[in-house]
Amino acid sequence: MSSEQAQAGGSKPAENKLWGGRFTGGLDPLMEAYNESLSYDRQFYAQDVDGSIAWARANKVVGILTEKEFKEIERGFATVRKEWETNTFQIKPGVDEDIHTANERRLGEIIGQTVAGKLHTGRSRNDQVATDLVPVSQAKVKAITNMTLQRLWVREKLLEIEEKLTALLQTIVSCAEAEIEFLMPGYTHLQRAQPVRWSHWLLSYGFFFAADFKRLRNVIQDLNICPLGTGALSGNVFGVDRELIGRELGFDGLCWNSMNAVSDRDFLLETMSWGSRFMGHVSRIAMDLCIYSSQESGFVKLADAYSTGSSLMPQKKNPDALELLRGKSGQMHGLLSGFTSTLNSLPSCYNKDMQEGTPTIISTTHLLSTSIQILTGVISTLTINPANMLKALEPSMLATELADYLVKKGVPFRETHHISGRVVALAEKRGKGMDELAVEELQGVDARFGDDVKDCFDQEAAVERRTAKGGTARESVKEQIEVLKRLLETKVMPAWSVEE
Repeated sequence: MSSEQAQAGGSKPAENKLWGGRFTGGLDPLMEAYNESLSYDRQFYAQDVDGSIAWARANKVVGILTEKEFKEIERGFATVRKEWETNTFQIKPGVDEDIHTANERRLGEIIGQTVAGKLHTGRSRNDQVATDLVPVSQAKVKAITNMTLQRLWVREKLLEIEEKLTALLQTIVSCAEAEIEFLMPGYTHLQRAQPVRWSHWLLSYGFFFAADFKRLRNVIQDLNICPLGTGALSGNVFGVDRELIGRELGFDGLCWNSMNAVSDRDFLLETMSWGSRFMGHVSRIAMDLCIYSSQESGFVKLADAYSTGSSLMPQKKNPDALELLRGKSGQMHGLLSGFTSTLNSLPSCYNKDMQEGTPTIISTTHLLSTSIQILTGVISTLTINPANMLKALEPSMLATELADYLVKKGVPFRETHHISGRVVALAEKRGKGMDELAVEELQGVDARFGDDVKDCFDQEAAVERRTAKGGTARESVKEQIEVLKRLLETKVMPAWSVEE
């Protein structure tokens, strides 16, 4: 079908279309639906209203709007905001293409097209979108337009995620502090390796999430620059004060090149990349807890609130929350991969492909926010079974203690490692634990073993020998707790000491 035939099948563009003047034929109805974004970018209504007011204020400063006209626009947008807040805003299908079109159309109905029609002077939806995705509080901001809207909305959501991540870290710190007495096997390759404190294991993920916390703050800082006032691609002809607009919206600086400003969606990719790495850490702790909560381990028990049963086997208690967290991790990786592919090889400046970033970032922030809350709930309600943890501490896990014992007697570690391995083999051959071997049997392997070698077979003592910073000894674990507390208080991770 020719383009003329396609246009003839649709209606003439509505007068309020921001691009309608160039076209005489209408859109194919399917294309109308395919093109719209209001179904998801309606979430940005507050940012769009704030941004539009800020833009109107800038236009008042340069004389495009009078004080009276500006006040009318403020009044009109107050009504628009109220209608969205009370769910009374009437969307007009086929007319309201996106949140910007909808809000401006409604503004014209409230205050008249003569004044409302001046709002879009010097502004493009390109710089509006880039602004809207950075959220701001009402106290700081009064403006936004699409690209700006995006930055504002994303900033707000990431600040909310930062709060939830802080709560997760606080939960980990509290549990580690309260449960520091418990010992458990530490694993490598899913094999029992050495005894550690339960708190030490929990804090290992605490420091993963602490690193995520620092990276998240960097993402928020990097995206907090203002694209508003850059126009469609070449800048603003009316001399608006972009610094005034940016400061009013709570930005820390400007996008310095107008073509770059309308092209840039790296802040979306950086958010998704952060989310992908964070969810990778979430999937790992979820996997550990799946294993620890199994009947084979029995180290922990999940609360009923985060478990389900089987429709056939009534004895089952399934760790659904943990399994879903693992699954959501894969979904997060897919969101990043998909939008990376969308941006790949795009020509310069704005292209409609970029619209796909909006539903993707909405899905991203929702997934991250809910996942953090679920994980916080799981950890805060876990029941620990210290007896099962102790039962899992095998004597063979202390083989390194034997090697270290001989090292302290001046024997090279490579030799002691071999000697310790022979002791393990001897215990297996005789069907007993290493701790059950007599001193004489140990001396048959190496005469340098003395009567005090039996001290090596104390699990608590083995843990307490790991006193270096970062180790699993009680005081080392307490120091790690203090480091995370300092991070939560100051937003800065100590480099060498909590006294810094």
